[in-house]
Amino acid sequence: MGVFDSEFPLHTNEIERLQSIVVEAARRQLIGRRILEIYGPLGAGIQGVPADRFENVELAAADQLGQTEGEAFGTGHRVQLPIPILYKDFILHWRDIEFARQIGTDIDFSAAAGAASVVATKEDDLIFNGKAEFGIEGVTNATGRLTHMIEDWTESGRAYADVVQMTTKLIENGQFGPYAMAVHPALYAKMLRVHQGTNVLEIEHIRELVTAGVYQSPVMKENTGVIVSVGRQNFDIAITEDLSVTYLGAERMNHPFRVYECLVPRIKRPSAICSFSA
Repeated sequence: MGVFDSEFPLHTNEIERLQSIVVEAARRQLIGRRILEIYGPLGAGIQGVPADRFENVELAAADQLGQTEGEAFGTGHRVQLPIPILYKDFILHWRDIEFARQIGTDIDFSAAAGAASVVATKEDDLIFNGKAEFGIEGVTNATGRLTHMIEDWTESGRAYADVVQMTTKLIENGQFGPYAMAVHPALYAKMLRVHQGTNVLEIEHIRELVTAGVYQSPVMKENTGVIVSVGRQNFDIAITEDLSVTYLGAERMNHPFRVYECLVPRIKRPSAICSFSA
């Protein structure tokens, strides 16, 4: 929780329950964190973080004396990325707090859960789509990523065939998995049909190739998606302040709060990404 004064309206157990509800509401929605690993938290005061771009990575050497020359992993270029604050405010009305205490029930933290859900959506939007005005690239638009044009996924077996082609492209670029996939919900629905000639949904066949998970997210543009080779060597999320709640101070007897977090995606090896669209 953030800093508060003696007028803070919640008791310790209510603060803990509020934080738990916020985290749980966000966790149910977040997709980017299921694919990208976390670096941090680093501390709320940090406003930027270095981001390396690993390019033209060679295979490991093998010789008898360990004297073969080659570039060290990590040779590339480095930039400094700003770390934006993602936030949404909500209000707890003093009468609602008093009512809950008078009848001996829990305070209704629905507004807090709602604020957490829209912050979670904004986080995924930043991770997948970036924020051009801050110079932040996302997973779906990183410079140097692989791309693929998909066929009509209403045709049985077409989605699986496209996934085979995309994972093959990643392998040819030295990205051997495991792979994860995120798509627009409309494309996800097209995988939920029986693969012709089998009694198995097409998505189940795809999961045999994409073993780190197949996910849907509303922040993806329609008829688009991405397959990635997971691992912090390829990308991560640098977090300075993880999802939290802070009190903003009483206003007209009511109590505004803020759900917030500070983070930025770091794309290190864009060759680990294959974005696709129709």
